[in-house]
Amino acid sequence: MYKLRTYQQEAVDRTLYHFRRQRTPAVIVLPTGAGKSLVIAELAKIAKGRVLILAHVKELVEQNHLKYESYGLQAGVYSAGLNQKDRGRKVIFGSIQSVANADDDFFKDFTLLVIDECHRAGLEPDSQYAKVIKRLKQNNERICILGLTATPFRLGIGWIYNYAIRGELKTQEMRFFKQCIYDLPLEYMIRNQYLTPPVKVDIPVTSYDFSELTEGGITYTMAQLEEVLHQQRRLTPLIIKNIIDITDSYKRQGVMIFSSTVKHAQEVMESLPKGQARLVLGETEASERDQIIDDFKRRAFKYLVNVSVLTTGFDAAHVDVIAILRPTESISLYQQIIGRGLRLDTDKKDCLVLDYTGMGYNIFSPEVGEKKTVSESVAVQVPCPECGFVNDFWGIVDFDGNIIEHFGRKCRGGHHNPDTYEFRPCGYRFRFKVCDQCSAQNDLTARECRRCGNILIDPDTKLKQARLSKNAHVLTPDSIEMLERFDKNGTPYLQVKYYDYDARHLAEIHYLDNQTSLKKFNVNFLRSHLKRPEMTLNIHSVSEVVEMQSQIRMPAFLIGRKQGKFWKITEKIFREEL
Repeated sequence: MYKLRTYQQEAVDRTLYHFRRQRTPAVIVLPTGAGKSLVIAELAKIAKGRVLILAHVKELVEQNHLKYESYGLQAGVYSAGLNQKDRGRKVIFGSIQSVANADDDFFKDFTLLVIDECHRAGLEPDSQYAKVIKRLKQNNERICILGLTATPFRLGIGWIYNYAIRGELKTQEMRFFKQCIYDLPLEYMIRNQYLTPPVKVDIPVTSYDFSELTEGGITYTMAQLEEVLHQQRRLTPLIIKNIIDITDSYKRQGVMIFSSTVKHAQEVMESLPKGQARLVLGETEASERDQIIDDFKRRAFKYLVNVSVLTTGFDAAHVDVIAILRPTESISLYQQIIGRGLRLDTDKKDCLVLDYTGMGYNIFSPEVGEKKTVSESVAVQVPCPECGFVNDFWGIVDFDGNIIEHFGRKCRGGHHNPDTYEFRPCGYRFRFKVCDQCSAQNDLTARECRRCGNILIDPDTKLKQARLSKNAHVLTPDSIEMLERFDKNGTPYLQVKYYDYDARHLAEIHYLDNQTSLKKFNVNFLRSHLKRPEMTLNIHSVSEVVEMQSQIRMPAFLIGRKQGKFWKITEKIFREEL
């Protein structure tokens, strides 16, 4: 029989706690190798009714079933791909494709549905998963639905649940899974020796340049990826030679190479040792794929090349080199890829991670949930000044790791009512746009005021209108100058000059000689110009502001309008608004 590790028991306990209080669909996040099969086994064992465990591929169905029965438990399999359609057991492991086509009698008496790799589950109303859940609920409205995944983030959609375990609002958009009820960090698994330590090599010899595809937050096409690789095809033999040299020098046992496209994978194969490499593609026939994987696990060859097909549901414990030759769109996918090499194995001390993409992901970084604002951004933690919740945002740090600037907009924290389980978001805004009618703070992307409904003019529209106006001037600042000046009465004031590339400039002035002036300066200037807007600065003089110029950021655009003989800055547009 089996014995649960401490964190596995915690995951089971959290699941019971959640479903005893409410029946909203929930998610458990466990890193690759954390033993989710044991969590499933324990929940299935103690469930009062029948349990259905779904997966999206037959390999995962078979793997989960074999693991479950290895604990001395009995379960059925419902999968056409595995030529089994058991329906009488208390616990059924099924493929979503087969279960979706089952007759009505199959769906009776289930009290728990577990969806493995639930980040892959399409839960749109017309999807197979949605149809199966609808039929299960027709037989039992109070069925418990639990998703398990190592990466609760889906490209094109974002977070797959609304609320995190630590009271964090991940998204306000409608999600099938409402809450993450347990989340175990990858770092915990490695620190406690449940997984093999990854050793990242940046960069072994050279790397592809995917920056034109990955910068700017634009989704790229396969044709664009092919073109970038074609331009840099001379690098592929050098990269493969480096992989071989490292593998031989450090006496590595199993190497997984993640290629970008089918053509790229075929080019990779040409440079690998004959007889020591095999290729798995999406269109590889099922029986051939099974044989290749089985041979690899038996160590019949050393190099396994694939294109987007072995990132989940694949285990070969002897893998001790992961070579990444493809751009990864999210840290979740990056962690999934590396997870293929973190299983424990006899005499395996570490797993080398050879990253040839130049993308610079940190293995332990959290998934922030948004595209990077600038390429040099890293994940930073920013406490909310209102509720104290520590947010994961993109930001820029100095050489000592101190945060210089961050790009967070709104606190993601909140509070769960322990009785009703109602979640109340904190709502604090780091960055916002102010309604000119009621002064309410709104999200930067808002098109109308959340309080009064006033239409908020889009920054792009503002720029377009200003460029067409004879009485307006649009300046793209290249530098900023902050000076202490004195008026004819000897009163000091702050002059801020914004220069463009041609040394043309627009300027503004601020008096700081009384409490009212200081308050206006804080609201009208500091709140939007500080690189860290949550900071509270106790400013008393112009000279103090001049000294803190390094903490001030520039707008992306300034709009100046003619007032008499002078130009007055009427609008500032920052990069996050565009």
